[in-house]
Parts: sequence; structure tokens; C-alpha cells
Amino acid sequence: MTDEQCMRRALELAAQAADEGEVPVGAVLTKDGEILAEGRNRRETGKNALCHAELEAINGGCRILGGWRLWQCTLYVTLEPCPMCAGAVINARIPRVVFGAKDAKAGSCGSVVDLFSLPYNHHPQVEQGLLEDECAVLLQNFFRSLREKRKREKLEAAAPDSQFDQSAQ
Repeated sequence: MTDEQCMRRALELAAQAADEGEVPVGAVLTKDGEILAEGRNRRETGKNALCHAELEAINGGCRILGGWRLWQCTLYVTLEPCPMCAGAVINARIPRVVFGAKDAKAGSCGSVVDLFSLPYNHHPQVEQGLLEDECAVLLQNFFRSLREKRKREKLEAAAPDSQFDQSAQ
């Protein structure tokens, strides 16, 4: 599979997460050009801060390969990894990370901080911007929809109940 095909699969997983009410992030772990494991954000459904797409994919890869070293794998993710996920990449010895959209609030591959440039014992190669617009639009649409939903709920909660108003007259 090509890099683009892998990122398109990660986008599909991100869309599934969005359909479940999760922040739309998807991840694909490959070995020898074939998908080994996948993940999507499930923090809300799992009620667990550790349920990031990257961690799901890394966990799946470790189980399939029977070890914690993923030195022969590439991780594709729709959003720049956070500090926790970047740390997992370092610890799993993943040599290459490809991400789509930058994360100005928590991105740890260059946006906020570059954990891979610090003096750790492993320094993955990072490629950013693959299908960046598609990844960013998916996130933007999700958050726009979430804001609109919250605004509607707030307005509905503040609006007087029409049935109650009629009985009061």
C-alpha cells in the first residue's frame, strides 16, 4: 500500500470515530507496506484518557508481532501525535511517523514541542502534511458541529416549555 492509501484508511477510521461522537482521529500501523493494526479515538466511549488512536494501533501491532519493539513499522495518523502518543512511538521504536493535520494545542512532533528532537535513545523520521486538508476539514467539521449542537441545547434549555406556558394561562 502507498502512503496515501494508508492515510486514507486512517481517515476512514477517523470518520468512524466522529460517527461515534469521538474526536475524529484515526491511525494505521503498517509493516512491509501492509496494514498490521489500526486504531481510532475512543476516549469518550472507553471513558479512558489512554484510548487514543495511536495507542490502539501500537497496542495491536505489539500483540500481533509478539513484542514491544516495532522497529520495522510505520505509523500513519490523521492528527499530529500528542506527548503521550509521541512517547509511545519512541518507546516502541517506530522508525517513521506520517501525520496529516498539525495540532497547535498538543502536537508533539513540532507544533507545540518536538519530542523526537530531544536526547532520547530513538528519533523517528516524521513526515507531516499527507492529506492535510482532508484531515483538518474532518476535525474542523466535527468541532463546528459540536459547537452548534451545544448552542442548540443551551437555547432549548433556556426556552420556556410551550406546554407549560399554555397551562399557566
